[in-house]
Order: sequence, then structure tokens, then C-alpha cells
Amino acid sequence: MTDVWDAHYADGNTFSPLSGTERALLAEHAPVPEGGGRALDVGCGTGELAHRLAELGYVVDAVDFAPAALARAEAQPGAVAYHLLDIERGSLDVLSAAYDLITFRLSWAFVHDRTRVMNRLRERLRPGGAVCVITPVAEGVADGKRSIALDDDELGVLCAGWGSAERYDVGGLAFVVLREPVAGPVVCGGKKRPTPHALTGAGVVVTDTAGRVLLGWSVRGVWELPGGKNEPGEGFLEAGVRELAEETGLRAEPGGARLLALLMDSTHGIPRLTGAVRVDAFSGEPAVTEPELVHRWEWHEVADLPTLPQPLFTPSAHVIDTVWPGLLPGLPPVHRYPVAVDCPSGTA
Repeated sequence: MTDVWDAHYADGNTFSPLSGTERALLAEHAPVPEGGGRALDVGCGTGELAHRLAELGYVVDAVDFAPAALARAEAQPGAVAYHLLDIERGSLDVLSAAYDLITFRLSWAFVHDRTRVMNRLRERLRPGGAVCVITPVAEGVADGKRSIALDDDELGVLCAGWGSAERYDVGGLAFVVLREPVAGPVVCGGKKRPTPHALTGAGVVVTDTAGRVLLGWSVRGVWELPGGKNEPGEGFLEAGVRELAEETGLRAEPGGARLLALLMDSTHGIPRLTGAVRVDAFSGEPAVTEPELVHRWEWHEVADLPTLPQPLFTPSAHVIDTVWPGLLPGLPPVHRYPVAVDCPSGTA
């Protein structure tokens, strides 16, 4: 990319000149502080903006990664210190520790790691200082030139994290002045409503005092463990304990349940994730509370499970094999992710 820009400037090309409106906005919104100020122009090209800042009274550093651009800039008279620097990949040690003004004119759209670059530069912004970004806007350029411009979303990202963000429109350009960098906690957000594509749920292994495991004879013609789908915002332990109570009447506490592993397989082309939950202590006696789902509950000897005459529900078989590895040979494939430690209520 450097070679492309170097050839651009070596061939005598440039960009649109600084307009009178831009000059006026700079004078109004980025005046030199009393006692003098220091400015940094990033992506300075042939140096027109850098020279204008020097005329306003700033001590100016200007950087670009194209040697041909700096050669043309340095050929012009003016008190500007030029530096050959790739602002994304090069060391910033060549820059001053503090600036009153940092400018990007027609260059911000070409920065790839924008958040990182801005974070490092705003660390060098003096209190009361400003970052000024002058950029084409997407609706003002031809379709083939979209890469040189910012849309409203990109401008919104640029302005986020600043106590003050002012925008002025200048003949197809956005003139953005940013002040008062604000550091805050991480904020989480969602995207658009996702397309449902997976099943998640818990399978619960609960045993009685004799070590027998509880299975229900399902209306679907399989033996299955207590369990079911997670409700929104519900972890696997909470889902397992809730489903155990709803389906069997047995009461357990999430703090007395353990998440042993996460099991991933698929059914009818849909990914399925099952939390293998172990409950060691409970109260009550098994009862059929949802006859539309389960005909009856029975305590089974663990040694009998490999020779059940009726089928086991596949996720239940995988959960059982997590508790008693190797008990059920020949199971369908599953991705098993053991949980190394017990998970407290409300996690995983």
C-alpha cells in the first residue's frame, strides 16, 4: 500500500485543496492556545494543512508513510517538522508527548485499526485539546469511491468516547471536532434479533440412596433423564434444577448441583448443546407432573442401562456416559467439553 501512495505523489497527484470554509472552521474551533500550542497532522500528504496550522501559530509535527509526499511537502517553505511514519505500524516515539490539536484530513478513512490508533493518539492530547477529522462522507462520493469516505455508522463510532463531538458539513466533507476523551466501563450490546439455529438444555443425573438413577418413560418412546431447555437468561444448573422439579416433583438447590460437561451434537441438522448436570441431594418422591410428556418415572440400576430393551434418548445417554464413562458403548458421536471445576449458581 505504501508503494501505491508513493507512486501517487511521485506522479504529481494530490487531493482537493483546503477550502476557505475549512480554514475558517479551523480558526474558530482550533485556535492556538494562549502561550502557544503544538499540533500533529496525520497523513499530511504534501503538507497543505500542516502549513496552515503553522500559519495559525502552532508548532507542527506532520507525518505520512509516503516518502514522495514528504519530499514535496518539505520543498515548500514553512516551519513544519516532517516525519516518515506509518501511524498504524511504526513507533510513535518520534512524536511529542503532548499535543493541543491532532488533525486527519482526507486520511482517516484509510486507517484500518481506527480504535487502536485513536486510543494511542488521544493519550497524547493535552487537557482541553481537540482532534479534528475532515473526511468525505459516503453519500457524497461515487459508488466506486466508497472506501475513501465514512458513512453515518462509521462517524458514530468515531465520535463515541468523547465528551464533546461537533460536526460541520463542508461541501461533501464532514468536519468533526472531538474534545474531552471519556474513558468508561465496557458496555455490552446486542445485534439484530438472531435467527434460531440451535437447541440448548440440561440433562440431570439424580440417584437415590441405593445409587439407582431416575429415568422417565417418555411419550416419544424413549427413556430419558429429567431435564429440558434453558429459559432465557437461565444457566444449565438453574435449568436442570427447575426442570427436575417441574417434571418429577423432586426438589434440589442449584448450589447442590454440579455441571460436569457440555455436550454438543446435532439433531435434524440443528446444533444441540446439553449441559450434563449431577444432583447429589434432593427432597421428595418422583411423581408424574407432566403426563403429556412422561408416562412414568422409574429408578434404574446403573448396571442395567447397557441392556435396556427400549432406547435411551441420545442426549440422556451422553449425559449418563459423562457420569459413568464407558458404561454405554457405541453411542452416536458427540463433542464433550468437561468442566474442570464445579460451577456456582448463576454461571456457565
